[in-house]
Amino acid sequence: MALINYSSKEINCKIVYYGPGLGGKTTNIKHIYSKVHPDHRGKLMSLDTELDRTLFFDFLPVDLGTVKGFSVHFHLYTVPGQVYYNASRKLILKGVDGLIFVADSQIERFEDNIDSMDNLNDNLIEYHKKVEEIPLAIQYNKRDLPNIVSLNELEDALNPRGAFFCEGVAVEGIGIFEPLKEVSKKVLRKLR
Repeated sequence: MALINYSSKEINCKIVYYGPGLGGKTTNIKHIYSKVHPDHRGKLMSLDTELDRTLFFDFLPVDLGTVKGFSVHFHLYTVPGQVYYNASRKLILKGVDGLIFVADSQIERFEDNIDSMDNLNDNLIEYHKKVEEIPLAIQYNKRDLPNIVSLNELEDALNPRGAFFCEGVAVEGIGIFEPLKEVSKKVLRKLR
């Protein structure tokens, strides 16, 4: 839930990037960091393993400017992709305002996407929430690879509620800002 500080006129919102391991969550955050003006972003913090896989989370604060006299700050987090770190995944979801699910389009990762979406739903239940209640966008990443699942199959398996989705190639910066903009707009609308 967004934190609103009336005395300092600040609104802080939390957006979490969720999905299977090595699906592109950290690549999304790093690209956003590289494109946002230094005056409008904080320090990118990552805790990686020796194999450059996110162990706990990535965190990037982004300032959006002023809305109705309040400074708006979005805090972008990624969860570790490995279900092995589920305690961390669950903790990072606490107080989430918006979700971006980064799906890996490769055929061999299809079941991992489904498992990760199921895990997201299970973890939200711990906080008495449903994914349907939270602004959500889906990025179907790695669309440039030859061995990918069709969009129809991905949509049927991962997006039964018809949330916003886009195709992405995170390593090239394609399809990164669209889901962030969509979720950000929905989060701000919920604050009204």
